[in-house]
Amino acid sequence: IMMILKRSLALLFAFQTAKSFPLAKSSLKCDSKLLMSTATTFTEAVSEAASKSLGRKVELVATSGGGFSGGGGASTSALMDKETNTKYFLKSARNGYDMLRAEYEGVKAMSDTGTIQVPTPIAFGEFEKNGQAFALFEYLEFCGGGSQFELGKKLAQMHRHTSDKGFGFHIDNTIGATPQPNSWEETWPEFWDKHRLGHMLKLTGNAGLAKDKVEKLRAKTKELLSHNPAPSIIHGDLWGGNKAFCKKDGRAIPVIFDPATYYGDREADVAMTYVFGGFSSDFYDGYNSEWPLPEGHEKRRTVYNLYHILNHDVLFALTLSQTVMFFSVAATCAKRKV
Repeated sequence: IMMILKRSLALLFAFQTAKSFPLAKSSLKCDSKLLMSTATTFTEAVSEAASKSLGRKVELVATSGGGFSGGGGASTSALMDKETNTKYFLKSARNGYDMLRAEYEGVKAMSDTGTIQVPTPIAFGEFEKNGQAFALFEYLEFCGGGSQFELGKKLAQMHRHTSDKGFGFHIDNTIGATPQPNSWEETWPEFWDKHRLGHMLKLTGNAGLAKDKVEKLRAKTKELLSHNPAPSIIHGDLWGGNKAFCKKDGRAIPVIFDPATYYGDREADVAMTYVFGGFSSDFYDGYNSEWPLPEGHEKRRTVYNLYHILNHDVLFALTLSQTVMFFSVAATCAKRKV
């Protein structure tokens, strides 16, 4: 079991650093794209974007540290502002403007709720001389300890923030390195069928299933998801590697990062926490103390995690049975704390 778990974890880390697929261009105005930049180096371009965002002069230089992971093919580093000695976390990727802009927008949406800690987004843009895109965030000092009860409670508080536009997000993003469409839909079953399950089935060639079985699967899924959830702001990729604790005001507080944000059923976030472990019973107690999960969430958990199983098929060209076995072994080992 230990050998299988180690291989599973290695595959998971590969998932977080897989090469990015191109995203469709967004129709939103790209104010942070430095069209009139005078920068002659990449670091100068990031400094200009930060200066514009913060409303003061920022002169960034390289420093030690790397912070949280660089999923989707982005590289990570740390920069220091010479003016204030403030440290920032940087993600960058060649021709990765859409991907990093989407991450910036997702983190900003979570940050705007004023609930759970995220790395505050500072700026995003692109050094057009070489196509190097970037997203700049607050630098957080990770630490041990911290309360999983508080983590669950804060996540539930974030989920209470909902959209009046329905289910979706104003920009497409990625789940790992896989494109994730977020077009708005009025109902949750329709959104999940079109933009989550249907999307993954298309990418996997229906996961090798016959047409009649695919039709039955989609119909049954829509039936199971007709529980009328609120369109909550959700992280979207909440496995154990995308949460931690950081030092803030002399204490360890929970933080989440590397999202695939959209407005959807909050149960989808909670469901993924079961896949690879890393979340204790205190986490679920904390969540339910703030906003108890409704009846039937255990059955819907399987539906939501099928999305991530199919995504592994997309990323690693595994058969459906191989991917299910991988998830089952990883989850079992995590539960047993092997």
